[in-house]
Amino acid sequence: MQIYTVSFFGHRRIADWQTAENRLFRQIFDLIKTKEYVEFLVGRNGDFDQMAASAVCSVKRELDYGNSELVYVAEKQPKNIAELESYYDRAEVCSEAANAHFKAAIQTRNKAMVERSDMVICCIEHNSGGAYTAVEYAIKLGKKVVNVAQDQV
Repeated sequence: MQIYTVSFFGHRRIADWQTAENRLFRQIFDLIKTKEYVEFLVGRNGDFDQMAASAVCSVKRELDYGNSELVYVAEKQPKNIAELESYYDRAEVCSEAANAHFKAAIQTRNKAMVERSDMVICCIEHNSGGAYTAVEYAIKLGKKVVNVAQDQV
């Protein structure tokens, strides 16, 4: 089976969340319909992460294809693992981030997610922050990047 991995990165706060959400739904819908199997990777660090997780769950329910999973990637062992696994298909700890200094853990996790991904879907509205850094890294590695905050989506 061919697994296509997609990571989500975005700012903690989103100015035009309705437009971003509509574009996000379209991207997820197309991926699930056209790929053999899609692994969606997401953290829990802000508005866009929550939006992405919710969108994946909604599209999965709507299409009912059974060819995708939503994976929560944590930077350290979460205390509420049972609760997380009731929402996400799977929860995992990024080993690189778990062993990193706590101030670098999220950035380390993001880097590992990018390296694992075929595609990055992001919501980047300004050129700073952790999400921006992760997307710049994805571009440097030649990953496909779609920014739902931009008109060309």
